[in-house]
Amino acid sequence: MAAPVIVEATAKQTATLIFMHGLGDTGHGWSSALAAIRPPFMKVICPTAPTQPVSLNAGFRMPSWFDLKTLDIGGPEDEPGIQSARDNVHGMIQKEISAGIPANRIVLGGFSQGGALALYSALTYDQPLAGVVALSCWLPLHKQFPGAKVNSEDVPIFQAHGDYDPVVPYKFGQLSASLLKSFMKNVTFKTYNGLSHSSSDDEMDDVKDIISKWTHWKSQNITRKAQCCQIS
Repeated sequence: MAAPVIVEATAKQTATLIFMHGLGDTGHGWSSALAAIRPPFMKVICPTAPTQPVSLNAGFRMPSWFDLKTLDIGGPEDEPGIQSARDNVHGMIQKEISAGIPANRIVLGGFSQGGALALYSALTYDQPLAGVVALSCWLPLHKQFPGAKVNSEDVPIFQAHGDYDPVVPYKFGQLSASLLKSFMKNVTFKTYNGLSHSSSDDEMDDVKDIISKWTHWKSQNITRKAQCCQIS
């Protein structure tokens, strides 16, 4: 697997965003856009998926987190590949925790296949995270939930989808959000009118606001605590 693209925090790092790209892309595809909207205390990690054959694209090799057999919501899925990719994401989270960033200061995010992986990885992680940003995606292995969930039901999820998406149908996003809302307490599903399978300025503005909301107040508390405990 290629080395991830890392955008270091511009202030003292107290939070991390790990963001997975969509099928056929690389970590470079999202790093600049995310660097422009993240808080100064947040490091951004944009890993690149391994290059592998993708059944949906006639076995053509491309960066892919797991094999995609079909985009039919009831169709067969690459369970071993999804779980292996999930283990890699959990390893990235653990590396940040080992570096001093607590799990509840780590945001997982992704677009399309990467968003699907972010959702699955967050729900199957055993420590509460700051939140999940899931763009133009779906919940993989959805028939296993809520049984497969091991994380807290309080982890916030921001799911966004264009209603003109020809790749991952808007209906798939709606169905995933409905299922998530049945066992998670804090799920937001936002529709972007006329948006196809891509992002937009409006969506990125909303992502900026949501990751700031999830991490900023805690950062302020950390700062105030540090100030009150200084010895002159």
